[in-house]
Amino acid sequence: MHANLRSFIEQLRRAGQVVEIDAPVDPYLELAEIHRRVIEDGGPVLLFTNVKGKSFPVVTNLFGTVERVDMAFGPKPEAVVRSLVHGMDKLLPPKLSGLWELRQPLLEVMRTGTKTVPASQAPVTQIATTDVDMTKLPALTSWHLDGGPFVTLPLVYTEHPETKEHNLGMYRIQIYDKNTTGMHWQIQKGGGFHYHEAEKRNQPLPVTLTIGGPPALIVSAIAPLPEMVPELVFASLLMGDKLKMTEVPNHPHRIVAEAEFVFAGEVPPHIRRPEGPFGDHFGYYSWAHDFPVFNVKQMWHRKDAIYPATVVGKPRQEDYYIGEYLQRLLSPLFPVVMPGVKALWTYGETGFHALAGAIVRESYYKEAMAHAFRIMGEGQLTLTKFLMVTDEPCDLGNFKQFLEIILARFQPERDLLIVNDTSNDTLDYTGRKLNHGSKGIMLGIGDPVRELPREYKGQGIPGMTDIRAFCPGCLVISGPSFHDRPELGEELLPYLNEHLAEWPMICIVDDAAIAEKQSSFLWTVFTRFDPAHDLYAKSTIVRNKIRYEGPLVVDARMKPFYPDEVETLPEISALVDKRWNEYFPKA
Repeated sequence: MHANLRSFIEQLRRAGQVVEIDAPVDPYLELAEIHRRVIEDGGPVLLFTNVKGKSFPVVTNLFGTVERVDMAFGPKPEAVVRSLVHGMDKLLPPKLSGLWELRQPLLEVMRTGTKTVPASQAPVTQIATTDVDMTKLPALTSWHLDGGPFVTLPLVYTEHPETKEHNLGMYRIQIYDKNTTGMHWQIQKGGGFHYHEAEKRNQPLPVTLTIGGPPALIVSAIAPLPEMVPELVFASLLMGDKLKMTEVPNHPHRIVAEAEFVFAGEVPPHIRRPEGPFGDHFGYYSWAHDFPVFNVKQMWHRKDAIYPATVVGKPRQEDYYIGEYLQRLLSPLFPVVMPGVKALWTYGETGFHALAGAIVRESYYKEAMAHAFRIMGEGQLTLTKFLMVTDEPCDLGNFKQFLEIILARFQPERDLLIVNDTSNDTLDYTGRKLNHGSKGIMLGIGDPVRELPREYKGQGIPGMTDIRAFCPGCLVISGPSFHDRPELGEELLPYLNEHLAEWPMICIVDDAAIAEKQSSFLWTVFTRFDPAHDLYAKSTIVRNKIRYEGPLVVDARMKPFYPDEVETLPEISALVDKRWNEYFPKA
């Protein structure tokens, strides 16, 4: 599809999906608030041509609708993946007739890769300098507690110091000064693995930071690909053409020829610096922690470079739509990589890693649990906090229906497994310690074992002020805050087991009104509990097995030790209200 960013912007412009904002806009908080309001309304791409104190325009909301994501890549990548997966039986073992039948998707795969072009054919090399000043970038400060301006669509390229296998990842970049930034390598990320190997050798790791370029690079950088699948090759598949690269002096990596900006440097070993806070895609701040430092030594950019940016926060933001596209694209591969797993879905409303659902094969007793372990051990899926599994065909995207299927079959004494003291997503603070937490697996397999209640008809629950049903079998209740009654989950167990045993799942939240919308329920519940700390059920220990009984109680209230939710400052909201007609005089 698109070889560069401006080709995509031009397509969007022809479709009437680009609005230019010529009024002066501050990259500190103001620009992000405009973006958030527009994406919430399903609005257009925003091209800010007059960013205060900066000489480069900013484009945001490129991927803020399903339609625009489809425009970026077209139907071909999904068709190629489906064709290859459906034709696996014809390829193994390879036969001439089978190869001929699959010639078209195989040709598409054979066209993938990179090719080196001279600097004269690489627009990114139009301006080159070693006098780097990262502070001239129109990098956004999106939330008032952010530690500074961040590059929010960074494409970070590294190579293994020994094997030279490459990784392209999206690791946020906090700009400290003219030539120093943070490097937020989270656990279970390829760039972090490369740095680990370089640090073991006491060597600096060369790094290339790309901003802009083919839209396919952005998607490839966040795709949960197996480690052996090169991101640049995957980007080429999405583009339908080879990715153009060019060589540059005094740096070991080729750079993307059609990028808007490229920065080259290295991350030295054993040096850390506080990075953050940052309002993240979980909808909360991630706190300041020590992370490696990127020393920037060279810069290239187009003469008329455009700076692409995004804003993250409470779902749904752009990352949600990109994540949904990647799931559609890659879902046919899951049964190939993990035989017995028929379908898999992670929920963008929870930040993706907090909750996953799967449909698996159950041909013998507890085979589903084996497939759950397989899922939990696959690449970035190892960061999954809570996994629900059934063998009943359903639409995993319809979480209410999926949860109803689980709860109708859920037998707590058999189907609940909590694994204590595990790694946890770096951005998920429910585990009480950075990168630490626990995991839960909940099965709902076989035939239904109960008729689920569809509405609550009982009396009030002691101490609770609101009671609502989210779906059949799942009750949402609210009352005292965690600060006032931290042991509420444990205290309610006897009453719930006696009077609400027919409800297999009961969620304690700060406001039961979240039960009215699937997105609110998912975001609130699954970003606010740790399985080991915050799940309650009547239990006994039989030899080495914990046997759970009765309703599963989830304490999903905000805890005092969680980071704050991201919220717009009232004065920024008032400023944007006041200036709205300046931004959009033709609206």
